[in-house]
Amino acid sequence: MKPLTKAEEEIMQVLWQLEKTSVKDIIEHLPEPKPAYNTVSTIVRILETKGFVGHESEGKGYLYFPIIKKQEYSHQSINKFVDGYFQGSFKSMVSFFMKKNDLSLKELEEILNEINAKKEKP
Repeated sequence: MKPLTKAEEEIMQVLWQLEKTSVKDIIEHLPEPKPAYNTVSTIVRILETKGFVGHESEGKGYLYFPIIKKQEYSHQSINKFVDGYFQGSFKSMVSFFMKKNDLSLKELEEILNEINAKKEKP
């Protein structure tokens, strides 16, 4: 899976939220200042080329929809992040965020409960 630029990711977030939409509707859901129609249209076509987006005809235009699920992209992105910054060690990543974000005991317990629940599933 090819990595996305910040602009591409921003548009994918809108597509994941709306599921099937036009370029005009994508623009409406982007923060101010709104990008130009041609800019968003170009990025959507790039996303199509990368295999993230598909389209179907509607009238004179197109409706775009995500092909890659948000969870699938998130999983790949997290793994790349952990590999790049923590030498593939989730333990190092959790330790880093625990120290830098001053997690409470309750938050740590919730994380441990999630980990233990995952271990119990076959």
